[in-house]
Order: sequence, then C-alpha cells, then structure tokens
Amino acid sequence: MSSHAASADPRSFAGRLALPRVAAEPLATLAFGAVLAAIALEGGGGLQLGPVTKVELAIDVVAGALTAAAIVAGGHTRRLWGALTLTLMTLLVAVTAASITWAVEPSGAWVEANRTLSYLATMVAGVALVRLFPQRWSSLLGGVVLASVAVCGYALLTKVFPGSLNPDEIYARLREPFGYWNAVGLMAAAAGPACLWLGARRSGHAAVSALAYPALGLLFVALLLAYSRGALLALAVGCALWFAIVPLRLRGVAVLATSAFCGGLVAFWAFASNPLSTDNVALADRASAGHELGIALVAMLAVLLVAGLGIGFASAQRAPSLEARRQAGVLVLVVLALVPVALVGALALSSRGLGGSLSNGWTNLTDPHANGNITNSPDRLTAVGSVRARYWNEALKIAKAQKALGVGAGGYATVRPRYRTDTLDVRHAHGYVVQTLADLGALGMGVSLALLAAWLAAATRTVGLWGPGRHGPWTAERVGMATLLSVCVVFGVHSFVDWTWFVPGNAVLALLCAGWLAGRGPTDEPIERLRAPRLTMREPWRIGLALVAVAVAVVAAWTSWQPQRAVAEGSDALGSAEALHFDQARAQIARAERINPLSVDLLFQQAAIERADGDTAGGRGALQEAVRNEPANPATWLALAEFELSEGRKPQALSAVGSALYLDPRSQEAISTYLQASGRQ
Repeated sequence: MSSHAASADPRSFAGRLALPRVAAEPLATLAFGAVLAAIALEGGGGLQLGPVTKVELAIDVVAGALTAAAIVAGGHTRRLWGALTLTLMTLLVAVTAASITWAVEPSGAWVEANRTLSYLATMVAGVALVRLFPQRWSSLLGGVVLASVAVCGYALLTKVFPGSLNPDEIYARLREPFGYWNAVGLMAAAAGPACLWLGARRSGHAAVSALAYPALGLLFVALLLAYSRGALLALAVGCALWFAIVPLRLRGVAVLATSAFCGGLVAFWAFASNPLSTDNVALADRASAGHELGIALVAMLAVLLVAGLGIGFASAQRAPSLEARRQAGVLVLVVLALVPVALVGALALSSRGLGGSLSNGWTNLTDPHANGNITNSPDRLTAVGSVRARYWNEALKIAKAQKALGVGAGGYATVRPRYRTDTLDVRHAHGYVVQTLADLGALGMGVSLALLAAWLAAATRTVGLWGPGRHGPWTAERVGMATLLSVCVVFGVHSFVDWTWFVPGNAVLALLCAGWLAGRGPTDEPIERLRAPRLTMREPWRIGLALVAVAVAVVAAWTSWQPQRAVAEGSDALGSAEALHFDQARAQIARAERINPLSVDLLFQQAAIERADGDTAGGRGALQEAVRNEPANPATWLALAEFELSEGRKPQALSAVGSALYLDPRSQEAISTYLQASGRQ
C-alpha cells in the first residue's frame, strides 16, 4: 500500500490523525454560523440597550482572547496586513468617544461609542482569526450562509406558524427577529454572494455545494417578503461585483437563475394571498395562509435541492465545451442587456412617457416633501419614492449648522425635531453618510472616508485586483476572498441608504468578513505558523503584548456594561419607590448616577422619586439639572414644564415649554402643555 493510500485509510495511524483535521472544517463552519446567528438573534434591531450590551460584552471579550492568541501563536507574513485599516477604525472610535464632550445627548454618545468600539473589536477579531486559522476562510463563508439561512428561516417561520411565533404581528412585511424589515432583507442579501460561491466552487463536496440552491431560494423569498428595495439593490450590486471579478460566471448564473426563479414564484404567490400580504389580518387567517406558505417553501426547497444535485452531477459528468461556455456567456449578456431595454420601453409606453416618467421618478426620490404615502404593500418593490429624502434633508440641515464636529454621536434623533416638517419620531437618518455628517460633522466624515479608502486598498489587494498578485491564478482562496469582498459591498451599499449598521446581526457579519479581508494580505503570500513555546521564550514581549490586549478587552467590556448597569440600578430605584422605600430608592438612584453621570433619564427618575416622597424642591432640582446637562434636548425642557404646571407654577411652566417648542415646534405634547400653561385649554 502506498504512503498516500495509507494516510487516507482511516484505520491507519496517519488516517486517524487526519480525520480530526477533515472534521475541523465543518465544525468551524458550524461555529461561525452559530456565533453569527446568535449575535443576530440576541442583538435584535440594535435599539434595546440590554440585548446590545450583551452582544458587545461578548464581542469585546472574545476579540481580546483571539488577539492575545494571535500575538502569541498566530501566523505571520512579511508585514502586518490591515494595520492601517485598524488604526483608522480606532481613530473613528476615538472621535465618536470624544464627541461625548460636545454632544447634545452625552449619554447617547456614550452608547454609540460603545457600539463603535465593539465594531472595531469585530474587525480585530477578523484579523486575528485569519492569522490563527488562515485556511478556514471557507468556514467563514459557510458560516455566513448558515447564519443568514437560520435567521431568514426563522423570519419565514413567523409567517408559517404565526400563532406560536408571532401572534401579535399587525404588518404583513417580514420583520422578525430584528423588528425591522430592511434588516431582514439585508441579512438575506449579505449571503447572496456566499451562496454563489458555494454553488459555483470547483472544490468541496458536490452534495454540500448543491445546498446553495435551496439556501439562496429561501433567502430570495425572505428578501422579497420583507419588501426591501434597498436590500435588492445591495444584492444586485454585490452579485454584479462577484460576476465581474470571479471566473466562475456560468456556474454562478446557474445558481442565481434557478434559485431566483423558484424563490420568486413562491414570493409572488404569497403577494397574491391577502392574508400574507395585507396588514391587520386576523390570526386565524394568517395561520391558515401561513401553513400553505410552509408547504410551498418545503416544495421549493426540495425542487431546488434536486436541481442543484442534478446540475452538479451533469457538469461533473460532462463539462461543457469551450464553445458551449462561450455561447452561454453571450446568451447571458444578451439577456442582461435586454433588461434595461425592456425597462426603457415600459417607461416610454406609460402615460407620462419616458421623459415624464424619469422626471417623476427623480422627483419622488429626491423631493423631501413628496412620497409620504408609500405603503407597506408588495407594490413598494416597484415604487421609486421614499421618505428618506426627508430624513436626509433634515440631517444635512443639522450638519450645515454644526459643520466641523456635528451634534455628537447619536444626536440626530435629539436635534431632528427642530427641523422636521412632520410629527414622526425618527431615530436615524437612514444613511451612514448623512447620519455621520449630522452626528460627527466633517471630522467624522473625513475619518470615515479615510477608513473606507484604506480598507478598500487592503481588500482589493487581498483579492488581487491590484498589486503583484493581479496576474496570478484564481485559486480557491482567491475566489473566496472575492466573495468576502462582495459580501462587504452588499453591506456597504445598504448602509448608504439605511441605518442597518446599527443592527448587530447585520454589522458584525460584514465587519468580521472585512477584518478577515484586510488582515489576510495577498493570497499568494502564505501565512506561516509560529511555534509558540519556542518563540515566546525568545520573544517574551509577545506575552506582555498579549496581556495588554486582554486588559484592553476587559476595559472595553467594562465600559460597555456601565450604561446598562445604570439602567438596571435606576429600575431598581423605581421599584423601591413604588414599595415606599424612599431612602433605599434615593441610594439606588444615586448609585446609578455615579455609574452614568451623563444620563438625564436617571434625573427624570430621581425627580419622580423625590416627588413621590413629597420633596417638590428636590424633584425640581433634578429636572433643572437635566436642563443644564442637555439644554438642546427638548425632552428636558418639556419634563420641567410639565412638572411646574403640575405644581401650579404656570409662569415657570410657560417659560420652560417655550424652550421646548423652540427645539421641537411640532411636538403635540409641548403644544398641549403650552395651551394649559397659557390658560387657553
């Protein structure tokens, strides 16, 4: 028996040693998928401090451990790839944290600094992982697919079994587990290029590659049922990039076309079902239609699995000739070219004509006073209008007023009421660029652009789009790196038109891929393993640097925990006050304020406790301190005005509510308080 055969025989000693290494790849894939899915499910929509804090703590601690391990035992190349990217990301964290000093809402800026710090930790973890396990890039891509399928599969199950998973839902649009439909759409879109890689790759088990077909079909259904136009746009751009640079185009077209066709059929059938596409439907009707959707999904998955196996088997048995591939490529290009031609023809035949349709579409897209009537129905997938123009316009007005530094991280929501023309409460500007200009001004935008440029340079060099490796062969790893780039581009495009970078499940998935890309370096440059025991004896500084990394992670985790810790103390204080234990309540609220001296919410709670105990002066003093801490926040002035009005001090209430109305002229609550204080109601 040859040595090769002996090493492959599981009964031999070499074979027994090789089996764990073979099993390591699927285990690593499952680990990546489980972690990314857990982050998405636990973090939710990114708006609840408690769940987000848990995610941030876990990320900070794990990133510290991975960094320490990479320093001591990780691989090395000729240089530390990704260093400039991480440096600029660190600078962005520093700017975000520094904005606490000038923020209109300092406590909110602290929360955003913690979020940005956890995103830096995610990128650091990506760099550490590629130096520890450079061969596990395929596991990361597989984990992206697994996590997206798990999250989007759960989202679809909320429609299949609404009685058990989502009985109180009033909207037809798919939005769980994030509570936001566009986050579901982005989760589906982000894995699109990874599914193309899985189904088109030349390496790997054929049966596993065939799973790309049902996976992508399910993701298409979830994306379409979320009615997310931004996610569709991001998926189109990401897939276009993948097809432009990866030389597996016909294989990729087979995956994309087959999955999109079947997924589209199921989605359009669901659009035609009123219980599945109409808001405010009775639970019994939703459940009945949901069970039908479940049957359709199972049938689709079965058909796509068979199709994937059949296509894979056929291509393996008899690969198409060069002439057949050329003809197929020409056919695909012709079909793609006919799409814009058909679109132009449809617009030309419309009642407005081509010019009128284009003009109307541009107006609906950019006019901040238009498009307030876009509904949550499947029709929105073909609508051009959006309310984003309104949010962007308001963000640009804020940025114009505070050009250099902005209003502080997270300050858009606090300052927007002064500029709004509606009564909606909006927390985000629905776009990274406009939100950053409003929150961090030209400084934050400049750092963000520098970070983007540095990362793009690092990522495209890793893929081999420039530099010495651009003429090298398209190895399996190089194709994988191009796929990771496409995943990141999907996230970047969507972040330009929405606020989903606040959603941990979306952001962490993309930033982990971004860190891996930046830290890998050119794929033709191998990452050599370090021999940790011998090395650390010769270079003890590595142990010291690893300990520093762990210490930084602990400090970051502690910093992230403090706002939530203060919230918990404040809740306990209110509970003690309800039980008439006022001394205990005062001690607890004082502890909470020492933990987070930036929070005006704790001062509101202190005022409520003092007033419940009959200390009117103490309650007033707490609210006056809140006004001094956040004079540009209409909520602090309104709280003081309502307190003074309840105490019969109408002149003082009128003075305070005047400031609240200046900062939020359309606040119905402030208007009502003003009318009462002025004796007009």
